[in-house]
Amino acid sequence: MGLYMFCVLSVLTFLTPPLFIMLPQVLWGSELVPCGVICEGLYISVAFKLLFIALGSWAVFFREPRYVLPRLVEFRALLLLLLSLFLVSYWLFYVVQILGQQERNLLGVVQYTVSLVDTFIFIHYLTVVLLEIRQLQPFYVLRVVRSSDGEARCYTIGRVSLQRSALFILENYYKDFPAFTPSPHTKKQEQSLDGKGENVDGFEDSNMSQSQILIPSSTNYKDRYYADIELERKIRRRRARLVVTVHRSFSEVQRMDNRIKSGQAIDAREAAQSIFPLIAQSLQRYLRSTQQTHLYSMESIIKHLTLCLMHSMSPQAFLEQYLRPGAQCEYSGAQPALWTLVSEEAVTRSLKSNLTFCLRSSDTQLVVSVSAIPSLTLTENFIPPNSHRFLVQLYPQVLDTSSISPA
Repeated sequence: MGLYMFCVLSVLTFLTPPLFIMLPQVLWGSELVPCGVICEGLYISVAFKLLFIALGSWAVFFREPRYVLPRLVEFRALLLLLLSLFLVSYWLFYVVQILGQQERNLLGVVQYTVSLVDTFIFIHYLTVVLLEIRQLQPFYVLRVVRSSDGEARCYTIGRVSLQRSALFILENYYKDFPAFTPSPHTKKQEQSLDGKGENVDGFEDSNMSQSQILIPSSTNYKDRYYADIELERKIRRRRARLVVTVHRSFSEVQRMDNRIKSGQAIDAREAAQSIFPLIAQSLQRYLRSTQQTHLYSMESIIKHLTLCLMHSMSPQAFLEQYLRPGAQCEYSGAQPALWTLVSEEAVTRSLKSNLTFCLRSSDTQLVVSVSAIPSLTLTENFIPPNSHRFLVQLYPQVLDTSSISPA
């Protein structure tokens, strides 16, 4: 509904000034009082102003939408209402005063049209201020926490509505947050987290002492500690094996390139497919131990390997993508994502301090806490340049021994 209303108002905005000028000339023609060069100059002014409004509207409004909001943006609705009010008011005055009284002064009609175009420019300026500039000054700090792994980021934002702040958070989430990888657990860790020694039947043995009850809790954290050490050692071992394997594979490609230098050059895709079996096993084991197997497919690995070989990138450049998970957008791609905003406040309300809301998708939840930036007072303490000067004596005075009496 809002989009259709905006399109209708845009068409009326650009058709109204030419209609205001043309209708008296069509209706009364030769009866109009000519205004000569003055009207021609005003015609050029109206044409260029409409051109500037068209370019500005295209830059502000006619952008490819990357999001769908649950409610209409309040400032956009206010501006549409203001534009509708101006159009209706100018048309009423035009019909009653100019067409109704059959105004013959063409200069007055053209000046009235120029005032209408100036009003449109003012509305466009107000649109830029409210929709673009107003939210640039930061007023709040948003702390975003991903509930699955505790990954957190902080952002500053201006005075915007709840739904616009949610949109701002999601845009930065796909850029700043690393891809989610579940924490790897070994069998020993799973057994320690299951709670060994618990009384699942609900009955307690009266002969069991307090020290015997505390034994499982004291052994659980030890099992977890040693399991973590074992897992870290396992990941480091597989990482070292992967690094060595990739370096050897790239060296093999270099030797192949030197052997066929006199003949036909080998294709980067063929070279990637030839060395992929050499690194596949080590890479698969490392990705399995770090819970990253769901992020990569065999085709994506071959494409990345082809890219590295095509641009003569180092083995470390190839490994960097797998040793450190990248941003969320690298794996989700351009697929549309459905998020739900959960809040106790209306989504059109402005942000306020101590507000908490959630953003949920099918597999992710973001918890957002809003804090106001405190007001700052800066004072001045002027220190005169001569107030901190001092004398440095490089050599101490010679001790006068003449005044010292012998013992």
